[in-house]
Amino acid sequence: MKASTLRRWSWWHTWTSLISTLFLLMLCITGLPLIFHDELDSVLHSDTWQPANPGGEWLSLDQILDHAAANRPGDVPLYMSFDVDRPVINVTTGPAPDSPGSDMLMSSFDRTSGELVPYHEGFDIMHFLLQLHTDMFLGLPGMLFLGAMGVLMIIAIVSGVVLYAPFMRKLDFGTLRTQRSRRIKWLDYHNLLGIVSVAWLTVVGLTGVINTLADPITATWRSQALADLTAGYQDASVPTPAEMASLDAAVEQAVAAAPDMTLQFVAFPGGSWSTDFHYAIFLHGNTPLTSHIITPVLVDARTGEFADMREMPWYNKALSLSGPLHFGDYGGLPLKIIWFVLDLFTIVVLVSGLYLWWVRRGNAAPGGA
Repeated sequence: MKASTLRRWSWWHTWTSLISTLFLLMLCITGLPLIFHDELDSVLHSDTWQPANPGGEWLSLDQILDHAAANRPGDVPLYMSFDVDRPVINVTTGPAPDSPGSDMLMSSFDRTSGELVPYHEGFDIMHFLLQLHTDMFLGLPGMLFLGAMGVLMIIAIVSGVVLYAPFMRKLDFGTLRTQRSRRIKWLDYHNLLGIVSVAWLTVVGLTGVINTLADPITATWRSQALADLTAGYQDASVPTPAEMASLDAAVEQAVAAAPDMTLQFVAFPGGSWSTDFHYAIFLHGNTPLTSHIITPVLVDARTGEFADMREMPWYNKALSLSGPLHFGDYGGLPLKIIWFVLDLFTIVVLVSGLYLWWVRRGNAAPGGA
């Protein structure tokens, strides 16, 4: 490689790393506990709650919606989700169908009685870390900014790999020159841990960038992939809860249309995960891979008539898979431990990179050693 080419790659590696490093450090540090979010949630939010009528008959979905309406008068239902291991239904409501996240409230209901299920009060450290990791409490602008930092990280990875090849021609792989100066030792650690974690870091970086595009991806799906289903509703308004057909009947149609899939959640008309006129009833597969791929069944919210069932487009599938792949929570505890170790490697790479730049900067200054 020519010296001029090497300098260009070095420039790209240095500045893309420097610009993104502080934010990547924040993401890595907050990501450490988030890798074990299930385990930590079970410890932090452990309780002795039991259903009011264990073994009793469950209330219907429409009955749960009535309880949600009584709990939040004036609100409209936005989403409904289901606990996996408890007879609990979670209903998210808001003042309007297009309410922002800050105006939404999720309430959990005992499906055996309709009573509210107590939730953890006070400061939720895991929720705080997740929001900091996701958007730095800035909403979509924060997500897109972190996505841009992820793109810079990927450029830094590619340029680092390009620079690593000529560097290692003079040394055996994994060489650590511990008898040399501190700068040389940190350079060797930086290069070794960087190249060891390069594949993982690339995957995590790419999936992180995809996750930051969740809102635009969902909006594109809603406006383009479902455009044909809304063509006949040009002059119609979003139905009010009183105008909506039975949710139980709609879910029965969805389950009948996909008997080999499992109900995951329901999006009500007007929200970002549905159209203005349909229940969007999301189901997922029953294998480790397909459990992360969701398929919506659309049912007319006013008439209760089946509208369509269609696979999500490729960009929505990429979004569905990027979340569990990003946090390593699809392969059980062993994979999470691997993710944790590689995350620590990345923190060392980032810190050592800052140190090397600072030392080099000091040496380049007038009077530097």
